[in-house]
Amino acid sequence: MSDELGRRRIGRVETGSLTGRYPRLIGKNARLGDHGRGPVSTTVTVETTDGLRGWGLAGAVPGPVERFVGRTVGELFDPVTGVVDPDARALDLALHDLAGRALDLPVHRLLGTAGPQTTPVYDGGIYFSDLDARDRPAAGVVLADVAEDATDGFAAFKLKIGRGHRWTDPADGLARDVAVTRAVRDAHPDAVLLVDANDGYDLATTLRYLDATADCGLFWLEEPFVENRSDLEVLRRWRDENGSSLLVADGETCPDVEAVVALAADGLVDVLLMDVIGFGFTAWRSLVPRLAGLGVASSPHAWGELPKTLYAAQLARGLGTVVQLEAVPGRVDGLDTSAYRFDGRSLGAPDLPGFGLPEPGSGPGTRWRDLL
Repeated sequence: MSDELGRRRIGRVETGSLTGRYPRLIGKNARLGDHGRGPVSTTVTVETTDGLRGWGLAGAVPGPVERFVGRTVGELFDPVTGVVDPDARALDLALHDLAGRALDLPVHRLLGTAGPQTTPVYDGGIYFSDLDARDRPAAGVVLADVAEDATDGFAAFKLKIGRGHRWTDPADGLARDVAVTRAVRDAHPDAVLLVDANDGYDLATTLRYLDATADCGLFWLEEPFVENRSDLEVLRRWRDENGSSLLVADGETCPDVEAVVALAADGLVDVLLMDVIGFGFTAWRSLVPRLAGLGVASSPHAWGELPKTLYAAQLARGLGTVVQLEAVPGRVDGLDTSAYRFDGRSLGAPDLPGFGLPEPGSGPGTRWRDLL
């Protein structure tokens, strides 16, 4: 495989953009203000001198792209490990796509296809919309958002909690968090429910919330507080004493990755969440085998930009250990994602070269309901 990439030389590197569109204004979480109506993402396309092209989100503009022209693909990328030149980190996804196309292999095959064909997926777009509709009960406003996303086929939902961290009185915020959680569970008794505090709780508030929602069958609790061993040990004891199967997910926000891995190795964190782009696709390839050896699950953070979910689906099928995929409701202008299959509860990566995503063009792009 490396011989094929070693003979192909880069002739051009182009940057571009994609416009994402959420189904509604996505509001606040525990730490941040409104998330808007959709992001504009930077893309990068790498073209070889013989006209083969690969593209992907870049995360950030990859600096002067001329420095890559004339180099071989093999100098920047190894199909067994990923990007090998640190200067090419912003090309991570584009090079994976290009390598898959050059070798006529889906990215998950480059990674080993060690995971299942499909992976559970949840709707990550349920934020604090109630805070902008103060004349209506919090639960009713959030239930409307859940119902809207359910029309796209979603049967699993992650609810943001932590309203009292900056937006309301702490006691009122916790009461709203509990009311919303219970209302969604009552309205969707068969749904998978996850909750995410974005480090907006302390330990005492976390335990009060869990006591009040113990019968709601939550799948995971994400970032309840800034990760630290002593508080996580208390949370572990609460889970053990209550016979709870609740998973603790962490590692998204500015993580000390080695410290989080150590906490996971000791059974204090169950699912690691570093971002699929910010942490890196290549970095995930290196980390997952370690996690598998420790019996630790993963769920690469994918909020914000819809293609990130599709990249995470390739990681899941390629490497395994991914317990949930985070989905971004809405669409991306001009992006055809129809090769990916979604059944409401799980998402499958296609058996097409690269990421199986045509280069963006014109048109409205596909929505999640179009993948059903």
